[in-house]
Amino acid sequence: MTAETVMAAQHSAWELEEKTNQWIRPEELAIQITIEETFDNNHRVLFQKLAAKGDFLFTAYDSGQHKICYRALSGGWFHNRAVKMDIDFAVGEGSSMDSKNEKKLNTLAERVAELNNKMLGVRREQQLMREREASFRDQSESTNARVVRWTFIQLFVLGLTCAWQLNHLRSFFVKQKLV
Repeated sequence: MTAETVMAAQHSAWELEEKTNQWIRPEELAIQITIEETFDNNHRVLFQKLAAKGDFLFTAYDSGQHKICYRALSGGWFHNRAVKMDIDFAVGEGSSMDSKNEKKLNTLAERVAELNNKMLGVRREQQLMREREASFRDQSESTNARVVRWTFIQLFVLGLTCAWQLNHLRSFFVKQKLV
């Protein structure tokens, strides 16, 4: 594939039931898709687990040969049943390949825009909270400074009062000739 080539694939997988010799699609049947770039030392560019029937879209970012591997996942390690797959590929440029994904992209773009708006709202709210916290902290520090100032004033007044009372009591005891 050349760079910016889009490949859309639809797949459908069935498993052979041995008792009835019919093709069925059990719930546990899944498909694993791996796409590797053979020109880049088999660099894995896609590894995805999908339902037994569905589609996927792949865009090649580099030009070169790609290896596509489908693997049926069903029943566990020792499950030996035949699996039949129908695969339909469509390869083309991104502009010519819509295959119902334009609606998905539009809804995704709307969702991203909505999430961006929510994120901006959260940022504004965080900024408001920071400003409120700074204002509260400033007010708290101011109140704390006033409390400390009044505490020192009260201690000074209390000290003066104690000194005056002691002086007054001493002069009283001297006048009464108790001391």
